[in-house]
Amino acid sequence: MHRFLTAFWRPLVVLLLIVISLPLLFLWKIGPVADGLLILGILLGTYDLFLEAIGQMWRRQFGIDYIAILAVVTSVITGEYLVGAIIALMASGGVTLENYASAQAKGTLTALAKRLPQEVLTLQGDAHVKKSIHEVNIGDVVIVRHGEVVPVDGKLAGTTASLDESSLTGESYPVDKTAGDIIRAGTVNVGEMFQFVATTSETSSGYHHIIDMVSQAQVEKAPMVRLADQYSVYFTLITFVIAGIAYLHGHSLYAVLSVLVVATPCPLILATPIALLGGANKSAKSRVIIKKLASIEVLSRVNALVFDKTGTLTLGHPRVIDFTVHGRYEKERLLAISSSIEHNSLHPLAHAIVLYANEHKVPHFIVKDIKEVVGKGISGVIAGKTYSLVKITDHQSGDMNIGLYQGRTHVATFTLQDEVKEDARRILQKLQGMGFVLHLFTGDRKQVAEQLVSHLRLSLAIRSECSPEDKLNGIKQLQKSHVVAMVGDGINDAPALATADVGMVYGSYEQTAATEAADIVLFGVSIHAILQTILEAKQTIRIAMQSILWGIGLSIIAMIFAAWGLIPPVYGAILQELIDVAVIFNSLRAAR
Repeated sequence: MHRFLTAFWRPLVVLLLIVISLPLLFLWKIGPVADGLLILGILLGTYDLFLEAIGQMWRRQFGIDYIAILAVVTSVITGEYLVGAIIALMASGGVTLENYASAQAKGTLTALAKRLPQEVLTLQGDAHVKKSIHEVNIGDVVIVRHGEVVPVDGKLAGTTASLDESSLTGESYPVDKTAGDIIRAGTVNVGEMFQFVATTSETSSGYHHIIDMVSQAQVEKAPMVRLADQYSVYFTLITFVIAGIAYLHGHSLYAVLSVLVVATPCPLILATPIALLGGANKSAKSRVIIKKLASIEVLSRVNALVFDKTGTLTLGHPRVIDFTVHGRYEKERLLAISSSIEHNSLHPLAHAIVLYANEHKVPHFIVKDIKEVVGKGISGVIAGKTYSLVKITDHQSGDMNIGLYQGRTHVATFTLQDEVKEDARRILQKLQGMGFVLHLFTGDRKQVAEQLVSHLRLSLAIRSECSPEDKLNGIKQLQKSHVVAMVGDGINDAPALATADVGMVYGSYEQTAATEAADIVLFGVSIHAILQTILEAKQTIRIAMQSILWGIGLSIIAMIFAAWGLIPPVYGAILQELIDVAVIFNSLRAAR
């Protein structure tokens, strides 16, 4: 309520001044006092309109508010202050509603920066010393514990480390590092604690470069044009022609005022934001949050869709898709042995094997002498025999394999894959059938991207091994010939999401930066939400267009009657309010 009152205080005060002036005018006949209150209401209600109009004239732009301003000026000249105050109330209320409805959430860069730890643990001699991230210098030895985000770029000082780089590169599997390997800011430690030597400061890291690209994209992104502005020129010209005829017919500013009052473009101002609010509320019921309402209009015109891979078309975490036994071994026993050993590891691949074993309800064995080497594998002794699980990458297929060994004998293989979302193929087929051009931008390897497209059996243009800058440049290139929507979920998508005509992101706790960079946030994992949001955007704009065109039509008919002196200014203001109500009720259909 406080937020609403703060946004709408101006039209509310104008309304209050009108209410107070009415008994002064018609009951107590105190005209000068009432006129003073009404003039105050006119000034308060049209202050922003006049400033905006001056700015538009300076920029040589055409604005829809010129009619309202001319009507207010004419009402003051003719002494019809009540009419002027009513126009000021309608105009300021419509503009305030539009600004309130279109207000977008701020904080993109803040969210990106906050993802990094503000306090960093460093090693000085034998002591652990906490520093602010701003105080980390090149050459400092930084300690990163399990689950923490790497604060700056560097080189691994210890023997091994395991990092989740999916938010930066789109790689769906943890990446194992050995001594001397590059460690990048913004990645997450999914293994044991490790140390690295900083090679950049906070402001010169690759992650900070992403922040800079998002900032630049927001500055360069073209402002969205109000839907009503597309019709304002024609409506204004028609209004001036009818007002001119009215003046020539009666040589009276009173008739001109009647025409201008009826022509006050509130249907144009109100129709779009109310329809957009309704559409946004409808989407919210399906767990789709429209952060910037003007993006609904742009989404209705989108003809090219760019998808990230990991977490967008796929679930973003590995699952076991096959378990193959080599030789004459009992499959259930080997699965139980593997699960029992992997229970002792924090590695995401280990979790996938344990989950697969739980689904098959295998027994649990006691494991002794457990040894895990990050980047190599884990081993343990069960019933006097040593078993080990070792990672094997199939570079040709892109699958991740885990081999189970009894001693040195390879006895079984787990095949893991980043699982494609179950409705991806069906929804993408529908989108292609609707005429959308589909693209896949991924930081993953070319073989993995091609495997996904082959699985979907669809024609998608592929850009693989993309850096955040590659994705951003790809979006810019597409925008030369298309209206582009980008769908992603990772920090590496943030610059592209901010640059695209519409950015759509799968929201989650981890990906707050990408969520803030987007215009629309999809909660859940279903691809169907993308199709549904596009269809609802088209329906919302269709309803807004109906309201605009019906509002213009009714206003033109009323102007013709007013030009012949059949509608006095006060009655014209009331009639205009009735047209506004009709427009509002029609626009509210977008919420149903």
